[in-house]
Amino acid sequence: MSDLALPAALAPAARRADPIGRGEALAAWLLTGPAILAFVLMLLVPTLAVVAIAFTDYELGATALRFVGFANFAELMEDRGFVTSFRNTAFFVAVTTPASVIGGLALAIAIEGGRRGRTFFRAVFFLPVVSLMVAMATAFQYMFHPTIGPVNALLRGLGIVGPNWLGSSDSVMWTLAVIGVWEQIGFNMVLFMAGLTAIPRDLYAAAEVDGVRSGWSRFWTVTWPLLGPTTLFVLTITMIRSLRVFDIVATLTQGGPNKASEVLLYTMYTEGFTYFRMGYSAAITVVFLAAVVVLMLIQTRLIDRRVHYG
Repeated sequence: MSDLALPAALAPAARRADPIGRGEALAAWLLTGPAILAFVLMLLVPTLAVVAIAFTDYELGATALRFVGFANFAELMEDRGFVTSFRNTAFFVAVTTPASVIGGLALAIAIEGGRRGRTFFRAVFFLPVVSLMVAMATAFQYMFHPTIGPVNALLRGLGIVGPNWLGSSDSVMWTLAVIGVWEQIGFNMVLFMAGLTAIPRDLYAAAEVDGVRSGWSRFWTVTWPLLGPTTLFVLTITMIRSLRVFDIVATLTQGGPNKASEVLLYTMYTEGFTYFRMGYSAAITVVFLAAVVVLMLIQTRLIDRRVHYG
């Protein structure tokens, strides 16, 4: 007889007398306990600590702090450096996200559709994913050097005078965006290749029977709809990775020239670990987290509803 069939006064007593149920509950807590503990200690507590520090004037090494309310956020709104960092970050996300998503999809389709050299091209385009930007900084500084770099040498061969790619305020963010696309396109390519592999071949045969014969028609009829979940995941991951750009700026420009390439995380780093203004740096972190939440809401409210699953 189940607990629902027992009088209410007798049900708790029946549950206490059920050793199997207690064992299952204990096993569930033992299995999920480490994950819950790790989430609380490594994610929830640090996040709450950063949010709390954002409302103080705490400086690194100080023995005391003072609650200042929204003063740090008010200062952010009047800080031209922060406004520039926010604008540069938005520009970087707006350029690198569509370019690396579309480029990754095009590379995946080209490699999967080819008959030879699949393994070679997979390794070549995936190489940037496993390369450290710190190690690649020297190569990029050489490539985009205004006088001896091969990029400007190629342009001179075409009769074009190339700019100082990393040293000019007009071109530095475009140059960093190109490097950002190079860094992310291989990762997106691998994800799209996994999505293409999961599409049943029978669907292409059925589409051909129905008169869908050209490659472009097969893409819009079969490939693109079934890549919806993969595309949504790639888009989300790419936007977040672009939003937290730091290593490219730190290794190649240090925010220069004249702060023309400063981004949110680099400003956060300099405020916290160069000027030791941890409260102000935490306020920038809160703005960064808010931007990530907005992107997640855009994903769940607008894009996810248009994706076809299964």
